[in-house]
Amino acid sequence: MDRSRFVALAVGAFGLVFVSFLIRGTTRLVAPYGVAVAVSAPVFFMAAALLVALFVLAVLDATGIRPLE
Repeated sequence: MDRSRFVALAVGAFGLVFVSFLIRGTTRLVAPYGVAVAVSAPVFFMAAALLVALFVLAVLDATGIRPLE
């Protein structure tokens, strides 16, 4: 993976977090809080998983085990 792809995925992950909060807020207008959280949770967990994977790749790059190209 090259560095530009890494940065694009990081921006995408933060975009998913933003979308998750938008989904929660707009759903909260028409549904109870529990439903809003349940609807937005999958998007938030996808963003969290992507950020964890990117963190692992960054650590591997910093240690020299698997350098980014």
